[in-house]
Amino acid sequence: MRTMEPRIKNKQNSKSHEKNKEPEQYKVILLNDHFTTMEFVVEILKSIFHKSIEDAFNIMFDVHSKGKGVVGVYTWDIALTKIDQVHAQASANEFPLRCVMEPV
Repeated sequence: MRTMEPRIKNKQNSKSHEKNKEPEQYKVILLNDHFTTMEFVVEILKSIFHKSIEDAFNIMFDVHSKGKGVVGVYTWDIALTKIDQVHAQASANEFPLRCVMEPV
């Protein structure tokens, strides 16, 4: 009976450790194209990602000059939701703007 008690405690401890584990984080990256206007990119950054005008311009210039720009770091579900919102807004405005996510 004594030998079983430590096993049970260890199992419980590992379960509580798993519950307290931080969720994985993902970078949302906006990709450059030759058709989406800079103004639209800034509006996306302000409306979907809640960036200040200054941050939005800086990210937009990264996208324009480097081909991509990191917009933020989020949990998987939030990153996916924001990507879907970008794609929906871009499509509604007839722009091919795309963004992706990568694990941090």
